[in-house]
Amino acid sequence: MIQADFHLHSHFSQDSLAPMEEMIKKGLSLGLHTMCFTEHMDFDYVKTTETTPSFSLDTPSYYNCFLDLKKQYKGHICLLFGVELGLQPHILSACSAYAKQYPFDFIIASSHLANRRDPYYPQYFQGRREEEGYLDYFHSIFENISSFDDFQVYGHLDYVIRYGPYKNQFFSFEKYQDILEPILKSLIEKGKGIELNTSGFKYGLFQPHPQIDILKHYRELGGEIITIGSDGHKPEEIANHFSTAKEILIQCGFTYYTIFKNQHPEFLPL
Repeated sequence: MIQADFHLHSHFSQDSLAPMEEMIKKGLSLGLHTMCFTEHMDFDYVKTTETTPSFSLDTPSYYNCFLDLKKQYKGHICLLFGVELGLQPHILSACSAYAKQYPFDFIIASSHLANRRDPYYPQYFQGRREEEGYLDYFHSIFENISSFDDFQVYGHLDYVIRYGPYKNQFFSFEKYQDILEPILKSLIEKGKGIELNTSGFKYGLFQPHPQIDILKHYRELGGEIITIGSDGHKPEEIANHFSTAKEILIQCGFTYYTIFKNQHPEFLPL
């Protein structure tokens, strides 16, 4: 059993209502030995409406709560302090300064916006073909990776396909290889990894993020660093589809998965 969930959100993320302690209790009941909270921090997130969350993290409050619970549950479960840092090219210096400001065990770099538009909202695809929206997103990832180093893995690498008009129906690694392969090679060259994010199943993709053929190609290129996260925003989502995740990783040629403590990798057998 995979016993470490490395992508979790609580009420400190603006798209979750779950108390952190309730997430921990659920993780314990599932037999997890490690949980890493990775609350959202997106500088200059573009608000589409007045009710759109800003995804700005009150990090001192998050850290203080985390430390209290880490102490309370010491000896029962390993709790790790992380963040999911939303990247955009014009805020990378702010992201770098923030990453160094707190003692994070683990930093996920993610792209929620491409050219200041979030694929979550239908406006992202208005007036252009699905393929254009996907390419715009992947090129923005490559630009971020080229200029930013303060992270361990890139999160939900194909997040954009969750919200495409046809999702992953016409998506394949080969179709987007000209940009996906440079992304994977750049991550490997920089000593960075990717995550297997099981929330893709929740969004009706019948696959994780990224898609299995991307995971397989990452391994074939020599990629070794891979964390596993549910992207859970409520207790019932913790460790979802982890047995399937293990099967997929073995199918793709992995023999171990990765966790991070103090931003240093540890490799655990599958």
